[in-house]
Amino acid sequence: MNSLEANIRKNSTKGQLNAIRKNGNVPAIIYGGKDQNQKISISKKLLKMLIEKENFLSNIISLNVDGKTQNVLPREVKYHILSDEPTHVDFLRVLPGVKIKIEVPVNFINHEKSPGLKRGGVLNIVRRKVELKCPSEKIPGSLTLDLDGIDIGESFKISSVKLEDDVVPTIQGRDFVIATLAAPTVMKEPEKPAETEAAEGAEGAEGAEGAEGAAAAADGDKTPADGSKGEKKEGDDKKPAEKKPTEKK
Repeated sequence: MNSLEANIRKNSTKGQLNAIRKNGNVPAIIYGGKDQNQKISISKKLLKMLIEKENFLSNIISLNVDGKTQNVLPREVKYHILSDEPTHVDFLRVLPGVKIKIEVPVNFINHEKSPGLKRGGVLNIVRRKVELKCPSEKIPGSLTLDLDGIDIGESFKISSVKLEDDVVPTIQGRDFVIATLAAPTVMKEPEKPAETEAAEGAEGAEGAEGAEGAAAAADGDKTPADGSKGEKKEGDDKKPAEKKPTEKK
């Protein structure tokens, strides 16, 4: 469980709230249960370190407020629209027996042991988080799904997840799908061996030469319109009389 130091804040104006942020702190509030809401401030640096960790909004935090420790659950973080820095946090008191709704992330293990993934299958995640209703002291850190032995065409449904008796999904009445292992979208054709490509190239060249020879033979068999069958006529070999150049006077 992560822990965080906090201080009680007493501000009544927007200027005082901005002063808290300028001093490197983030305003926050603790609510829930019979106790009144409590205004606090926490270190922005330490808060950002926790936010960067996985599943911040589904992990219980031990909050030390002026020497008094209490367990809380982060419910909402507000960010600056331009700088993306955290500006406010809501914490819910964790009280035994009180049920809450919370989104729990889904975690997949043993990718390397899935025959479907080895054959190029694609893990299609339908729900990266599942909303559960459970006692605040029994919030699961994540829902773990094992890919060991999973092949193409198989799927994970909520019934595949082992949950405690008092932990239930908020969606009731249907066994909804969390993820499927789908076939690859593009099938890669096997490459042709080099010998086959060379043989096909040779056959293509021979075919081209045969076609050229057939065309030449066909041209030789053509018969002129006068029926002479290509025989030379007398005078065909005679050269035309050369014209003498005209002498200039």
